[in-house]
Amino acid sequence: MEIVRIGSQPSVKGLVERYTGTVRIDPLFLTPLDPSRVTSANVTFEPGARTAWHIHPLGQTLIVTAGCGLVQRAGGPVEQIRPGDVVRIAPGEKHWHGATATTAMSHTAIQEQLDGSTAAWLEHVTDEEYQAGQ
Repeated sequence: MEIVRIGSQPSVKGLVERYTGTVRIDPLFLTPLDPSRVTSANVTFEPGARTAWHIHPLGQTLIVTAGCGLVQRAGGPVEQIRPGDVVRIAPGEKHWHGATATTAMSHTAIQEQLDGSTAAWLEHVTDEEYQAGQ
């Protein structure tokens, strides 16, 4: 058994290559314990902040914990997400997620590593794509 104490892992700012706007990542467990491949973090998006398009080789689950957010899979509509919503993203599904223009959003992200990677990061979401959900 391992207990990871709150505050024992520093918050990190989302990289500009992967995010638009201000994003804070609070690691829960980013290093899986063998044989597990699962990692997790709490992610907070300030209003207008969002991920770039990306894919997860083994999928991802998001549990919205606060605020109001947006999520979109490639070719699909932009959808609002709220606290208590669970978003299950299929392996290899191109998508993005983030806050609305006026409200911050936080979620717990859970994903598995494949060959040491949890995601392949792609192009940034354009303002036009983002505004389609407003």
